[in-house]
Amino acid sequence: MIPARDEVATVGAVVSGIRAALGCAVLVVDDASTDGTASAAQLAGATVLRLPIGQGAWGASQAGIRFAERNGYRWVITVDADGQHDPASLPLLLARQAQESANVVIGTCVERLSLPKRIAWQYLRMLTGLGLRDFTSGLRLYDASAMRILATPEASLLDFQDVGVLMLLAGKGLRISETPVTMRARIEGHSRVFASWAMVARYMFNTTILCISRLDIGSRNNAAKARGT
Repeated sequence: MIPARDEVATVGAVVSGIRAALGCAVLVVDDASTDGTASAAQLAGATVLRLPIGQGAWGASQAGIRFAERNGYRWVITVDADGQHDPASLPLLLARQAQESANVVIGTCVERLSLPKRIAWQYLRMLTGLGLRDFTSGLRLYDASAMRILATPEASLLDFQDVGVLMLLAGKGLRISETPVTMRARIEGHSRVFASWAMVARYMFNTTILCISRLDIGSRNNAAKARGT
């Protein structure tokens, strides 16, 4: 499943690469693009779900996850539309999922981590208790249990999908694993989070608030269960 907004330059090649690597169904969620993203995806063999109003990265991703869940797919792999994710790496996610019976597998490329990311990840590991090497990789496999949770209204307001999704799933007791993959350089564009130190600071501030709120929700839910309410 590929969430895409104005990615006409790359989405066709991404779809073709995935079909060649896995031979699986490919869904492109067109997040109200203003270019030919939908047409390029269809020509490459993808099913296209077109959103009339832009929903952002997580809104588009959740729409695709809901599509997969409602149509009975056993798992969904999310892939970025910009060509960074190497389709040859996709079988590695499936192999790790089968090996560890994981509900979620993240494709991690440690070599791509810049200094700001390394600092951010160390902080997030301490804050969330999740011992992950990469919190923002968009290359992820979700199984049916994860899809059911992420398709619910509870997951609809996760503005910062990277950490929010993982905390939600971990809080539900799901198993999260990682596997090393290779990633390509961006053909165009730049990181939506780590383009500058100011953006990093903003991301970390908002993610901290999100983490604190999720931890508080977990504490209150546990207290309610202890009271039998």
